Amino acid sequence: MTDETRPGPSGRHPEPADGAGEFNRNVIAEFRTRQGAVGGPLADAPVLLLTVVGAHSGEPRTTPLVYLPDGGRLVVFASNGGSEQDPLWYRNLVAHPEVTVEVGAERYPALAAPVDPAEHDALWARQIAAQPQFAGYRTTARTVPLVALSRA
Repeated sequence: MTDETRPGPSGRHPEPADGAGEFNRNVIAEFRTRQGAVGGPLADAPVLLLTVVGAHSGEPRTTPLVYLPDGGRLVVFASNGGSEQDPLWYRNLVAHPEVTVEVGAERYPALAAPVDPAEHDALWARQIAAQPQFAGYRTTARTVPLVALSRA
């Protein structure tokens, strides 16, 4: 049993973060079965699995996320689909920045850190150029947090 499937302190198996439930579970299963390849609405996007520790539960939470390679790090976007609220995975990694990243068949520990504000707009523009639908996620008054994931 891997860390992600082992029951947490409450005895329950970890659920995907953000209430995305079945969709995330299906993407996670497909990702792991196909060594990082996924279909459906994420078929043409680079996808990773991010496992964070729940800020309150202490249990592992795994979420599939689109990422942008940036040198030796991967950048993920706490857009929450354009919501006014930060996604749960973001709140969890702020509390516990030691995370696990899965890309393709590779799995490794990483450190999550907010992107320097001076880099934010350039990285956001690169992401919109790569995945134009991200432009619609910034329609709110909230600045979307960007997170750099670097190998630990």
